[in-house]
This record gives sequence, structure tokens and C-alpha cells, in this order.
Amino acid sequence: MPLLLVLLALPLVVLALMPLILLQRYRAGTSRRLVRPWVVGLNTILMVVSAALFLMGAAVTAIWVEHALAGAAAGLLAGALLGFVGLALTRWEPTPATFHYTPNRWLVLIVTFAVSARVLYGLWRSWTVVSDGIRGMPVVAAFGIPESLAAGGLVIGYYVAYAFGLRRRLRTWQRRTVRLM
Repeated sequence: MPLLLVLLALPLVVLALMPLILLQRYRAGTSRRLVRPWVVGLNTILMVVSAALFLMGAAVTAIWVEHALAGAAAGLLAGALLGFVGLALTRWEPTPATFHYTPNRWLVLIVTFAVSARVLYGLWRSWTVVSDGIRGMPVVAAFGIPESLAAGGLVIGYYVAYAFGLRRRLRTWQRRTVRLM
């Protein structure tokens, strides 16, 4: 019985801690970072896999929800454009021995806000659907799936573009440091 209570209380604890989680995410996202080649390579691969799985999931969802794939693709495209802006606004600190970067605070705040706004919208929408009833529409269509996929695509697209841009910057830095030696 105590395990059941813990499992039921866990979502409430996560919800209560959400402001702290978002603050920590913002702080971590705006900190100065050392570029490690293996981390950049792994992150790029995993973000591409994530984007592919995201699009496949949106394609399957499009069977039941109209415009799901279009919303996901639009979000990925908008996120990629935002990622390229983020790369242009990032502070790069190359030295002969190390390579550091600091992401732009405003863009990290925008991405964090998009995630938190989507979470709040999902909670509000879930509450209204449950309280008003579904009124004959399919359950999955009642939750604003295309908009949700667009918000998710924005975040994934941002990080895919940023990972590729960081990888490109790293390779350029590596070529320059090899020439200096």
C-alpha cells in the first residue's frame, strides 16, 4: 500500500518541483562549457536519431490526427532556424589548448519557456477535456496534438541544428590548432 501512495504522489511531486527543474535547466543551459569531441559526436548522432524517431511518431499519429506530421515538421524547421540563430549568438572561446562556448541566454530562455509553456498548456488542456467531457471527438484529437508536436519539434530542431553547428566549429578549431603545431 505505501508503494501505491508513492507512485500516486510522484507526479504531484514532479509538478511541485517544476519551477526548480526549469530554473536548473536554464542555469545549466547558459553555463560556459568545454567542447569535448566525443560528446559533440555522440550528441549529434543522438539528436539525429531523436529527430527521426520524432518524425516517425508524428507520422503514426497522423493516422488519427490530421496535420500531426505537418505540425512536427514545421516545429523542426522553426527550431533549426532558431538553432542557427543560436549558433550566431553563441560566445566562442577558442584557444590553442581548449575550446569553450557559452550559449546565448535569451535563446536558452526562449527554448526553456517553450517547453514550460507546452507543459502548462498540456495540463490546462487535460483539465478542460476531463471537466467538460470529450463531446464526441476522438480522445487523441482533444489534446491539441499538432501544436504539441510543433512545440516538441521546435526544441528538437534547435538542438539538432546546434549540435551540427557545434560539430562544424569544433572541426574548424581542430584544423587550426593542428596547423599551429
